[in-house]
Amino acid sequence: MNDLTFAQLRVANTSRSWDLHLNPDLWSPNDWAVATAGELGEALNLLKKRRRGEIIQPLEIAHELADTLIYLDLLAASLGIDLGEAVREKFNLVSRRYGVDVQ
Repeated sequence: MNDLTFAQLRVANTSRSWDLHLNPDLWSPNDWAVATAGELGEALNLLKKRRRGEIIQPLEIAHELADTLIYLDLLAASLGIDLGEAVREKFNLVSRRYGVDVQ
């Protein structure tokens, strides 16, 4: 996939989740949130190791951040939230709040 949109991610992600998680409808929003936090924790652990001097490739961190976003999208889907629209709305809200002309 090139230039992936949130909408494209949602379609591919929810479709694939049936293959990976058998019946993702059995996962509660809490389950998806815990999975999201776990992936973010893995990314943060790599950053901690890098800060301590270990050689951590940026791609390793990128993969964990991607896993975080993938699970975050599944969490949003389980709650009926359009993540792309939510991000756009919140970004613009903060831009207007601080008088920044970036939307």
